[in-house]
Amino acid sequence: MIRVAAVGDIHMGLDSQGALRPAFETLPDCADLLLLAGDLTRHGTPEEARVVAREVTGLPVPVVAVLGNHDHHDERPDEVTAILRDAGIQVLEGQGTVVEVDGKRVGVAGTKGFGGGFIGRSGSEFGEPLMKEFIRYTRRCADGLRTSLRELAEQDCDARVALMHFSPVSDTLAGEPLEIFPFLGSYLLAEAVDEAGADLAVHGHAHAGTEHGMTSGGVPVRNVAQPVIRKAFNVYHLPGRGGSAQTAAAAASSERTG
Repeated sequence: MIRVAAVGDIHMGLDSQGALRPAFETLPDCADLLLLAGDLTRHGTPEEARVVAREVTGLPVPVVAVLGNHDHHDERPDEVTAILRDAGIQVLEGQGTVVEVDGKRVGVAGTKGFGGGFIGRSGSEFGEPLMKEFIRYTRRCADGLRTSLRELAEQDCDARVALMHFSPVSDTLAGEPLEIFPFLGSYLLAEAVDEAGADLAVHGHAHAGTEHGMTSGGVPVRNVAQPVIRKAFNVYHLPGRGGSAQTAAAAASSERTG
């Protein structure tokens, strides 16, 4: 089994230093890698990014992250990304990476993603230029995720994980007001996951949502926003090479920890 720790929406500010470090230091006992599903900061400032960086610097497990909408608020995502990467965090946007853990190769494809809604109640590339660009931006995020997952399929991975901030399915939004579903995710992300294949999809963003969901193609989806899991992180077990999506759904059990 491959043990994947994940959390999103930790929203660290200048007063947050040390809040998660004690839990993160237990990771080697329960997980092979840590995924951070966006909204790592409150306002996306470099100062807040340095708080996050100090929280994970030197951890004995690989750390892979995507940014969230909060991490873009100060309009300096490149600076935030650079600070996190200097701390050893692999920050992905339309990219994939292969992490070697305990003799196994785990491929992680990442994108922030964006909104637009879900089948039957979604936006389209029609009308005003701003509306067209809204959906096109989401489509670009989904296309990057699809391409990255396909590339990872060619790299002899034992398991592949799709890491996002916005949700690919409406299942994990249950509990959120219906009116804001289009701003919480897009079905285009789920289409990308199903078309390219993955053993697990992880996202955050939906603070009032629920943890468990699934794409129409059978890939398990987990909302790891910290207000949802109410822990420093959850750990999901993946079957590794040869496991099907259905097997992964059964094996992607969570250990509440931290």
